[in-house]
Amino acid sequence: MESVITSGIEEGLVYGFMALGILMSFRMLGFPDLTVEGCFPFTAGVTATLLVAGASPPVATLAAVCSGVIAGSIAGAIHTRLGINNILAGILVASALYTAQLRTMGRPNMPILNYETIYSQSLGLLGLRESHWGNIAFLFLLTLAVGGALYWFLHTDLGLAIRATGDNEGMVRSMGVDTRDTKMITLALGNGLVALSGALAAQQQGFADVSMGIGTLVAAAAAVVIGETVLGQGGVGRSLLSAVLGSIAYRGLLAFGLRLGFPATDFKAVAAALVLLALVAPQLRDKWREAATRRSITRGSTCE
Repeated sequence: MESVITSGIEEGLVYGFMALGILMSFRMLGFPDLTVEGCFPFTAGVTATLLVAGASPPVATLAAVCSGVIAGSIAGAIHTRLGINNILAGILVASALYTAQLRTMGRPNMPILNYETIYSQSLGLLGLRESHWGNIAFLFLLTLAVGGALYWFLHTDLGLAIRATGDNEGMVRSMGVDTRDTKMITLALGNGLVALSGALAAQQQGFADVSMGIGTLVAAAAAVVIGETVLGQGGVGRSLLSAVLGSIAYRGLLAFGLRLGFPATDFKAVAAALVLLALVAPQLRDKWREAATRRSITRGSTCE
């Protein structure tokens, strides 16, 4: 059981950065960014290629994040400057990133098991031995740092403009704010977070593969929905926390399913069922509350 818990927490924190990226683009901006499907594996490939070439893990990770920022900026420019539909813009960039990853790695799969990673290097600096709990400690500190920076940014004037763009784009435009810029910045930031997740995932798993991005958008959306179902929707802090906790819960459920003996081929169906359950749960909860309220009113009337 301990392996299920540690696996769920570790993978949940790794993919939690992707959930934060989806939260930025999809929830705060209302932009269904399909660039994620290509950005995640591409940045994992960038990380693996640089590690094999001799770059240090922090440099490889930072380069991957910058690559994600560029990818998100390109998707934003295609949509805002060229007037292409947002879904189609994401598909175009994701398709281009698939080819870019093959060109970068030179092959579909690149192992990095025998190379130093950001985990081993950071744990050495922290005085911790390399283990699942050590990785969790490092990822927890990184999540606190990134989450704190996001919380601060979203309360700046630019962050407020981004949030307002998602709520009422017309009003923001009437106040003299160029919503094309806010959209591009949000997509760049969101894909930078996705890229961080891809870089961490590649170093955690010990390889980068062109197929790593399949289903990542669904998984991240599921994490966001599950987190909001549990914690509810609220301010920025609650939204950021719910995305990370939702990612941990989602990965934990998948790890538990694997422990129960579900074949890996069924995981996509399990993921779809989890998303459906997370979407339906709030409606069922509201109906249960309404029914409970009606029953209490009926009992009160009967007593009178």
